[in-house]
Amino acid sequence: MAWPRWDWKKETVSFLGMAAVIVALAYLPSAGEGGAHNVPGEQLPLWTLFPFLLLLLCIAVLPLTVPHRWESNTSKAEISAALALPIVVYLGVSWQEAGLLELLEKMREYVSFLCLLGALYVISGGIYIAGSLSGTPLMNTTLLALGAVLANIVGTTGASMLLVRPLLRANAVRQKKAHILVFFIFIVSNTGGLLTPLGDPPLFLGFLKGVPFAWTFQQFWQPWLALNGALLVLFHFWDEAVFDREEHERPGSQLEEVQVREPFQIFGRLNFLLLAGVIAVIYASGQGIGNGGHPWPFGLQEGGMLILAMASYYVLTHETTHESNQFSFGPIEEVAILFAGIFITMAPALLLLNAYGKTWGVNQPWQFFWASGLLSSFLDNAPTYLTFSAVASGVSGIPVEGRYLALLLQHPLGVQLLEATALGSVCMGANSYIGNGPNFMVKAVAEQAGVKMPSFFGYMGYSVGILIPLFVIMSLVLFSA
Repeated sequence: MAWPRWDWKKETVSFLGMAAVIVALAYLPSAGEGGAHNVPGEQLPLWTLFPFLLLLLCIAVLPLTVPHRWESNTSKAEISAALALPIVVYLGVSWQEAGLLELLEKMREYVSFLCLLGALYVISGGIYIAGSLSGTPLMNTTLLALGAVLANIVGTTGASMLLVRPLLRANAVRQKKAHILVFFIFIVSNTGGLLTPLGDPPLFLGFLKGVPFAWTFQQFWQPWLALNGALLVLFHFWDEAVFDREEHERPGSQLEEVQVREPFQIFGRLNFLLLAGVIAVIYASGQGIGNGGHPWPFGLQEGGMLILAMASYYVLTHETTHESNQFSFGPIEEVAILFAGIFITMAPALLLLNAYGKTWGVNQPWQFFWASGLLSSFLDNAPTYLTFSAVASGVSGIPVEGRYLALLLQHPLGVQLLEATALGSVCMGANSYIGNGPNFMVKAVAEQAGVKMPSFFGYMGYSVGILIPLFVIMSLVLFSA
């Protein structure tokens, strides 16, 4: 069995191309340098908000209306470019230097975001859990609890892709298992990733905008424990009831069947060291280690994560491990294409929302929790988080420039507004299949394995009946004062 070799293929071009982009952006000027002015949101025309809204609408609607056409990354690239182009032209022509600097700043954020997601995706894709666990309710609950912890280390996408196949193998002989995958999406793909900036993309974007690395753990460990604990208890009793019913309805012993398992093995264990390396790079960057306590300049953090991803793909991961994981760059390519358009179209949208968001009457933490949560239920949670963090900053009189969320956290109401926005964006991404990227990925893997998953609205029946009551309780406990 041969190890991966360096060859001139698409993946190598992509890695080297990203390295070139990082170097170029590191040397280009930033907003505020040399007396450059920022683009004022009050002077932007309203139409500049529409490309952002249209792109989010396309992401939400097109997978349901034209799924076969939407599957093509070429189609996504065409839509993303068509909606981003008017913004690029407008900012470059109408605002010249200030507009171009605004675009460069968004591209730096985009590259940082993509380097983190890409590194976690590639490195976790080099870890393969072989064999099968027993598909008992206790083991299933334990696996979901493990996923809730792991999501904060490798991200919700990495944890979902790492654990969904072992979960499916463990329950292969069971007849009714759709509920297992639904709770898996609730916990591992969404609510589990609340504790670190690595857990979910919105939290990493907050980190890039000035939220301290440890802030999410300090603020959310209690809601994380309560919410995921409640979901795990509900799941265990639900799965126990389904399991007992099948035990009585089916001939033979269901318990004996699910306890027949293959030897448990983990391949690609060295990749865990690389995951630790990603955590170390992010933490050191935010703490300013080696840079006098100031955040690292652009390029160091991104280059470090890129090197770790390349080390995993080319050096430490056996080809057979990727084959066993059915690893491909398709999902991360989709993210790269869509978020290129999102970050560009988002530039004037955030400035407008920051300038005029306070006129919406959304100024209380519970309102931010539900507004960001409902939007995140049907649109991607990362732009939702940035949208409402911009509104929160506007309510607090803070412009969306540089690491503006660090200033928001110094405002008397800022901590609660950002806490509500983060909780709503991350947790309510579980409300529908399109609320968060891993949701559809888990659904696709499960259906490929022969599991009959609920329809779009069938899944929402689960979320409305299970998640919404828990979110109501969370809102009353955390934000009623």
